Amino acid sequence: MTVARQQVTEARRIVVKVGSSSLTTASGGLDADRVDALVDVLAKVRGGGPAEGPAREIVLVSSGAIAAGLAPLGLTRRPHDLARQQAAASVGQGLLVARYTASFARYGVRVGQVLLTSDDMSRRAHYRNAYRTLDQLLTMGAFPIVNENDTVATDEIRFGDNDRLAALVAHLVRADLLVLLSDVDGLYDGDPSRPGTSRIAQVRGPEDLAGVEIGSAGKAGVGTGGMVTKVEASRIAAEAGIPVVLTSASRAADALAGRDTGTYFHATGRRSAGRLLWLAHASAPQGSLTLDDGAVRAVVHGRKSLLPAGIAAVEGDFGAGDPIELRDTDGRLVARGLVNFDAKELPQLLGRSTRDLAKELGPAYEREVVHRDDLVVLHPWNG
Repeated sequence: MTVARQQVTEARRIVVKVGSSSLTTASGGLDADRVDALVDVLAKVRGGGPAEGPAREIVLVSSGAIAAGLAPLGLTRRPHDLARQQAAASVGQGLLVARYTASFARYGVRVGQVLLTSDDMSRRAHYRNAYRTLDQLLTMGAFPIVNENDTVATDEIRFGDNDRLAALVAHLVRADLLVLLSDVDGLYDGDPSRPGTSRIAQVRGPEDLAGVEIGSAGKAGVGTGGMVTKVEASRIAAEAGIPVVLTSASRAADALAGRDTGTYFHATGRRSAGRLLWLAHASAPQGSLTLDDGAVRAVVHGRKSLLPAGIAAVEGDFGAGDPIELRDTDGRLVARGLVNFDAKELPQLLGRSTRDLAKELGPAYEREVVHRDDLVVLHPWNG
C-alpha cells in the first residue's frame, strides 16, 4: 500500500461529499437504491468491524435537496431563479433527510441535519457553534448530514457549490480526510469520453495539473458543480492540510478502504486558524477599504491590525461584523477581514489616530477597524 493510501485508511474523522447526480434521477426525485447503496458503505465504515477496521467518524455533506424537490413541484429541470430554487430546496430537503433517516435506521444509526450558510460561518460565534454542534453529534453517535441552507441563502451569502462547502466543513471539524463522490471516477488528463485519456492517480501540487483540461457540470444537469469545483475544493482542503480522494459514488467503498481508485490530492499546507479559511473562501465581501502603503505593509508583512490612520477611502454599504476587502491604492486586493464599524461611521475616522478619536468621540473608537485575528492575507504585496 502506498503512503497516500495508507493515510486514507488511517484517517479517523472523515468528511464525505456526494453530489446530486449520484442520488437522484435526471428528471428530479431521489433514487432510493442509490441512497441505500451509499448508506451501506458509510454505515459499515463508520461502524468498524473485522472487515472495515477500527470505527471511524464520518460527516456527510450531501447535495440533492433542490434536485429532490423538482418532481414533487412539477419542475422538469433545475430552475435558474433563486426563488424557485429555494422553493424546491424547501420541499426536497425534507425528502432528502427522511430518505437518509430511513436508510440509516436499518443500521440503528440516528441522523442529525445541519444546514449552513457562508454568512453563518464567517462570523466568530457562529463558527464556534457550528463546530460544537457537529462535534457533539459525532460524540453522541449520531450521523451528521450537512447541506447548504438553500431555503434562506441569497446570492450574496451562498457557498456556490457543495464541493467548496465540503472542503470548508472538513477544516471546520478537523477532519483527517475529505472524500468527494460524484458520477466521475477521478480526474483525467482530458475528456474521459475521448480515447487516449488517462486517470490522474495523484496530485502533489498545482504543477501536476498544468495543462490539464478540466470539465464543467456533468450530463445529469441536476447539480451546480463539475470537475472545476471539485478540483478547487481539493485545492482548498489540501492547502489546509487535509488530503482528498476524488472518485465516483459507486467506488466509495474502495476509496474509503484505501484502494487505488480515483485521484488522491496530497496535503500541501498546514492547518490554519479555522475561521480564516472560511473568511478567505466562503465570505461575500460587502464593501472595501483602500489602504495607504504604510497600512498595506503593516497588514501584509507585519500581520498587524488595520487602524483608521491607514485608510484612504471607503466603498460599499456594510455593517459592523461584515466581511470586507482590503485593497492598495492601485485597487489590488491584498486581504479580507471582518470590519468593526459601519460604513457610514468610517469617513470621519480616516487618517486619524485611535487616541485622538477616543478623546473626541469616546473610548468605543479607540479600537482597530479590522483586528488582526479577523483578517486573512490573500495576495503578497511588494509596494
